Amino acid sequence: MKKLTLFFAFLFASIGLFAQTTWTADPYHSKLGFTVTHLGIADVPGHFNAYDVSIVSSKEDFSDAAIELTVQTNSIDTRVEPRDNHLKSADFFDAEKHPTMTFKSTSIEKSGENTYTIKGDLSLLGVTKPVTMTMKHRGTTQNPNADGAPVAGIQITGAIKRSDFGLGAKFPAPMISDEVQIKADGEFGHKKD
Repeated sequence: MKKLTLFFAFLFASIGLFAQTTWTADPYHSKLGFTVTHLGIADVPGHFNAYDVSIVSSKEDFSDAAIELTVQTNSIDTRVEPRDNHLKSADFFDAEKHPTMTFKSTSIEKSGENTYTIKGDLSLLGVTKPVTMTMKHRGTTQNPNADGAPVAGIQITGAIKRSDFGLGAKFPAPMISDEVQIKADGEFGHKKD
């Protein structure tokens, strides 16, 4: 009888954990990065320091994940201040006029083991276009630094074209590649809705 009670307690705890749960990124263990190619010969990386991202899922494997991301464009960081200031200007992100860019997923489809194809709408510089990314669920574990709270590792990769959004139109390839590689890694903690 005791084993049966423990089994049901575990079952209901598992159901409760994944019943429409919102997972949010831990800013200390997450990064939203990008890479462009300069002059066709050198990759130049950068990242954004300020963003909010959440994943809503009711399944343990994140196979029904819905993702929402808001990025503060003036938080762009390529480790070179004059370049960062230029990227914030009207030549690129026009951060004063367009302080945020957003992504909202519209569908998810399993494409491999722990890997999914995510489709969604990216809004940048007042233009919204559909984009496709790859999401990998790298596992879920307990965080010993947060009283054993669950934490999930999520990685998003893919590419967008600057020209789709009019980003840096005065600087065509090969000066700066049209294709921008995206790589985001995050540890996500959860709260129940």
